[in-house]
Amino acid sequence: MKVLGIILAGGNNVRMKELTKKRATPALPIAGGYRSIDFALSNMANSHISKVAVFTQYNSKSLTQHLNSSKWWDFGRKQGGLFVFTPSQTHDNSYWYRGTADAISQNIDYLKNTHEPYVIIASADCVYKMDFHKVLEYHIQKHADITIVTKDIAGKDDPSRFGVVKADETGRVMEFDEKPIVTNETVISAGIYVVRRRQLIEMIEKANNEGGFDFVKDILIRYRGLKKIYAYQMKEYWSNVTTIDSYFKTNMDFLNREIREYFFGGYSKISSKIEDLPPAKYNVGSNITNSLVSSGCIINGEVTDSVLFKEVYIGNNCIIRNSIILNDVYIGDNSYIENCIVESRDTIRANSRFVGKGGEIKVVLEENERFVL
Repeated sequence: MKVLGIILAGGNNVRMKELTKKRATPALPIAGGYRSIDFALSNMANSHISKVAVFTQYNSKSLTQHLNSSKWWDFGRKQGGLFVFTPSQTHDNSYWYRGTADAISQNIDYLKNTHEPYVIIASADCVYKMDFHKVLEYHIQKHADITIVTKDIAGKDDPSRFGVVKADETGRVMEFDEKPIVTNETVISAGIYVVRRRQLIEMIEKANNEGGFDFVKDILIRYRGLKKIYAYQMKEYWSNVTTIDSYFKTNMDFLNREIREYFFGGYSKISSKIEDLPPAKYNVGSNITNSLVSSGCIINGEVTDSVLFKEVYIGNNCIIRNSIILNDVYIGDNSYIENCIVESRDTIRANSRFVGKGGEIKVVLEENERFVL
């Protein structure tokens, strides 16, 4: 597939509070054994896009550690590869990435030195499966300058968190409103774009010369009336994990068998960095109901409607309900946890009680010497 992939993974997200204190949003654990960025990378690999660039900045250590080998997504080949770009000082520039367009601008030589005619740009903080072949075919069929993948989120999320898109009956985008305060529209941008490489270079360089740093505001919205921008409607599962509530809900969605089979049961697989861990161990007295339990876990208590990530220890007489327990957490005996997200490497002392009340998800962060990424 003659396409270059770009994954935007550099932004800071204050809405995730404690969860992005020491990690990037694209490095957030998902579905027991994955990271948020794995879905964008896997979609690129499954679509036979062999050359992918990841632009990272905020808390980049957590992400670069995860991306230290391209073999997990099958990008390690003579033609193509996985390239990770972080901001760097040069003779001409000493800025960090000032926006998504600026991230591309600071690495414009990467675009100029490749020969793929098209570029697919994707955000790293969304969970979905997509065949980019179909989006590219639509883009070519419409003779579009830019194609935006859209999703109707009616009743599932707050449209004001996203770019709201309105298209005519042919699919051409007529309006694009970035994070409106109030809107009645429910079709939003999924953060996936297709554009011809040479045209992208031209628009990025022009935006940079005029002090424009944001891809949405300084390119999509600005060129809306000048370029042929079309919307490709996505009907399958899609979720954005940039708030505590959306992150919690996305992980809980994987307790649904249909969603698990959709992501992991088909030919196009979701890949991630693999760790050699023993299978989960369920000791006498444990009771597991409708939960996702990952490798390396040891369970002694009761776990209901919850997601347990790798190497979680649940002590005797513990009760875990409707919660997410991230990697390498030790929960002492007789503890009760409900409606919570327990941060990685936490040590929960015996007889502890944490409950999220009033529909609010409580983030449990017991900082200690074990707390790492």
